[in-house]
Amino acid sequence: MVRTYGQGVLEELAEWSTVPVINGLTDLLHPCQILADLLTATERRGGLDGLRVAWIGDGNNMAHSWINAARVLGFGLRLACPDGFHPDGAILGPAVEAGADVAVARDPAEAARGAHVVTTDVWASMGQESEQEARAEAFAGYQVDDRVMAGADPDAVFLHCLPAHRGEEVTEAVLEGPRSAVWDEAENRLHVQKAILVRLLGP
Repeated sequence: MVRTYGQGVLEELAEWSTVPVINGLTDLLHPCQILADLLTATERRGGLDGLRVAWIGDGNNMAHSWINAARVLGFGLRLACPDGFHPDGAILGPAVEAGADVAVARDPAEAARGAHVVTTDVWASMGQESEQEARAEAFAGYQVDDRVMAGADPDAVFLHCLPAHRGEEVTEAVLEGPRSAVWDEAENRLHVQKAILVRLLGP
């Protein structure tokens, strides 16, 4: 299991490895987290049929993994990202070309309209600490707050891969509110990781 920065490190290890290699996180993708998020959504809704997800914030590794998941599983995904922080075209382009129900919007409220899951991430991830001030300025208006959640489905849940920066990408009211499923989501990381190991190590 590799948790690193560059995707190339993971790919080089996988090329030479004689055993399965799990992507624990890279700058490009975070698939283990998405599996936990989808498990949480499934627990709350009873399945993924008709699911619509809103991603608010940086077009980062989490956004890329949501795009890949939407492409594979067929749910709807709307991403609201500020200029200069859109998802990588090498991830987004093939998904759209393959017919995935994925689109990028400018307005967080527009992306969240009717969504069953509203999710976000910190504005400056690991290794981007020096960009915190510039990113805070760029992401002003991309906070998940009561206004954004009000436009989502009445039974919508809020997800966050944690740790969260309260008052930045999400308000305290949303993070700790009745629609937040972040603690179930965090617990589900454990269960999903065990399932991955069983899948890879089992017969």
